[in-house]
Amino acid sequence: MLGVNARPAVAKVVNPIVTRLDRIGVTPDMVTITGTVGAVVSAVFLIGSGSLFWGAFAVWMFVMLDMLDGALARLRGGGSVFGAVLDSVGDRAADAAIFGALAWWFSGGGDNRLIVALSLICLVLGVLTSYIKARAEGVGLSCDVGIVERTERLIIVLVGTGFTGLGIPYSLHVALWVLLAGSAVTVAQRVLAVKRAAAGARIAS
Repeated sequence: MLGVNARPAVAKVVNPIVTRLDRIGVTPDMVTITGTVGAVVSAVFLIGSGSLFWGAFAVWMFVMLDMLDGALARLRGGGSVFGAVLDSVGDRAADAAIFGALAWWFSGGGDNRLIVALSLICLVLGVLTSYIKARAEGVGLSCDVGIVERTERLIIVLVGTGFTGLGIPYSLHVALWVLLAGSAVTVAQRVLAVKRAAAGARIAS
């Protein structure tokens, strides 16, 4: 998975930044909130109004902050339980804003019902991907599998959106079809992983 494999290289870039943020008193929660609000606003007001390239660019800049809050928390000795929940909520809000903005634009000025449908299906599959893992971990099972996690979802949808904004035809169509297929496979992988991990275990009544 790209999100895991890229961490060593990303850390070399991120560590000097989080060290400086820590020195000036910035907290992980501040970074999370800034990234979430920025990504949501960029998606709603740029992508949602048809400024696809600049919307994708702005959203990407803000979601990059998602790498900083965790690194900053580790630098401070570990994140809080509230911070972990806040980060997950922020991720879901940003994801919903991106796909919702695409559905909004292409149901109106963009005039493409296929993209509306694909965006909504990808949104649902993304929610399921995250929920299965969260629910599994909530009952003590590991579910760290899947070919398309959040990093991959964002790269695919934002690249497709940005290229469409640059006038490259069918970029978003291709991106959303790839994302739909990859997300469906990931949902299946996680359901099977939970089934194997549970191995007939029962919840106490």
